[in-house]
Amino acid sequence: MTSTCVLRTAAPRAIRLGTGIGWRPEIADAIERMPGIDWVEAVAENLCPGHLPESLVRLRERGVTVVPHGVSLGLGGAERPDAGRLAALAARAEDLGSPLVTEHIAFVRAGGRFTASPVLEAGHLLPVPRTRDALDVLCENVRIAQDALPVPLAVENIAALISWPDEEMTEGQFLYELVDRTGVRLLIDVANLHTNHVNRGEDPSRALDELPVEAIAYVHVAGGVERDGVWHDSHAHPVPQAVLDVLTDLASRVQPPGVLLERDEDFPSPKELEREVAAIGAAVDRARPASRRPAAAPVRVRRDERPERPEGPADTDASGSPGARQRVALAQTALLSALVAGTPVPEGFDRARLAVQGRALLAKRVGVVAKVAPELPVILGGSYRTEFLAYAHRRPMTAGYRHDALGFAAHLLRHRRPHDPRTRRELTQWWVDRAGARPPTGSPWNRAVRAFRVARALRSPETRV
Repeated sequence: MTSTCVLRTAAPRAIRLGTGIGWRPEIADAIERMPGIDWVEAVAENLCPGHLPESLVRLRERGVTVVPHGVSLGLGGAERPDAGRLAALAARAEDLGSPLVTEHIAFVRAGGRFTASPVLEAGHLLPVPRTRDALDVLCENVRIAQDALPVPLAVENIAALISWPDEEMTEGQFLYELVDRTGVRLLIDVANLHTNHVNRGEDPSRALDELPVEAIAYVHVAGGVERDGVWHDSHAHPVPQAVLDVLTDLASRVQPPGVLLERDEDFPSPKELEREVAAIGAAVDRARPASRRPAAAPVRVRRDERPERPEGPADTDASGSPGARQRVALAQTALLSALVAGTPVPEGFDRARLAVQGRALLAKRVGVVAKVAPELPVILGGSYRTEFLAYAHRRPMTAGYRHDALGFAAHLLRHRRPHDPRTRRELTQWWVDRAGARPPTGSPWNRAVRAFRVARALRSPETRV
C-alpha cells in the first residue's frame, strides 16, 4: 500500500486556527477561563511527551488545538539540524495531535567542527545574514526538518537588534525565496516586523509587499518597549498601536489563518489579557478585505512521486576551500563570540549596537537561570545577581539554561562561595539533588592541598589510634 502525503508547495492552504494565545504555566488557569480562545501555542522544549500539564490536557479535551513552538533547533545555523532535537519536536507534535509545528529562522549556537572552536550557546534567537550562502544552508536545514516531522513546519521571522553587513536581500526577498525553494509555511510575527523597523530601519509595509503572504500559517502579536532608541521585543508589555497597525496592514492583504497573542512575563490580570486579545481581533477586522489574495490549494502526491531535491550546500567546494556551511559557520561564530565571550567585534558590525545586544543576552541569561532554577535566588539571596554576573562574564554558555544553572552552582562550590556555611550547605544539597553526584570541591590543586592536610593529620601522634 503506497502512503500519501501533502507535497510542500509554495502557498499551501493553511489550517484555520482562529484566535489564540501563548500558553504559559503562569496564566494557565486564566487561559482555560478565557472566552473565544480557539487554540494555544506552547514552547515545545517545556513539554514532556506523555506527561503533559493538566491544563493542556483539559484544553485538548475541549477541542482546543495546541501547537508546539520550538526554540532550540537553530535552523539558520551552519550545522544540520540535530536528529535528537527533531525527534523530540516530532514526539511533541504527535503527543499533542497538532496540525503543525513551528520554529524560527535564526541561529542559536555556533562553533564546532566547521570552525575548530568550542560550541557556544546564545540562549537567544539571533538573525542569520540575508546572503545566498545563508539561504542555501537554511533551505537544506528546513528540508531536513520537514522530512523528519510528521506534520507541516512553519518558520518564524525574528526580531533583531543588530544588522549583518553586506546583506544581499531584504527580509521579504529572503523569505520569498525560502518559501519558493522549500514550500515551508511562514509564521509571521508582526511585532518583529515593527522591531526591525525601529532597530534596523526596515519598512514593515515593504516587507509585506515582498512576502508570499499566501504561505502564512498564522501570525504572532506581542508587546515590547523602547529604551534609548532601541526597541526590545520583551513579550512583557502591552501590544502597542504601531504593532496593531502592522497587523491590520497584513490582514488587508490576506486573511490570517490564525492570530495569537504572545506574553512571556509580567503577566497582567486575566481581564487585561482578554482586552489585548480583543484589540488584536479588532485590528484584523479593521482591514479592508477587498484586496486580500486568495490562498492556493494544497497538492496531494504520493511520497514516491516527490520531485528530486537539489543537493544541499557542500561543506567544502571542489578545490577543498570552505563551502557555504563553513563560511556561514565562521561568520556566525565570530559574531556570537564577540557577543558572549568578549572577542573582537567582526568587521562591518555596529560596535555600540553589539554592546547593547551583548548586555541583553547577559540580562536574559541571569533571568532565565533564575526561572529554571528558582531555588538559586532564594538560597543566595541578594548576592545571586552579582555572583551570577561574575560567573557569566568569564564563562560563555555551552549548553542549555539548566546546564548553566548547574555550572553556576558548581563554580560557587569549587571556589568555596558563598562564605556562609549554612548557605553553602543548602547550595551543596541543591546541586547534589539535581546532578546526582558528589559535590564539586574545588580545583585539583585545592583538592590536593586538602588531601595532604588530611594525610598529615592522620600521621600525627594525636590522631593515631
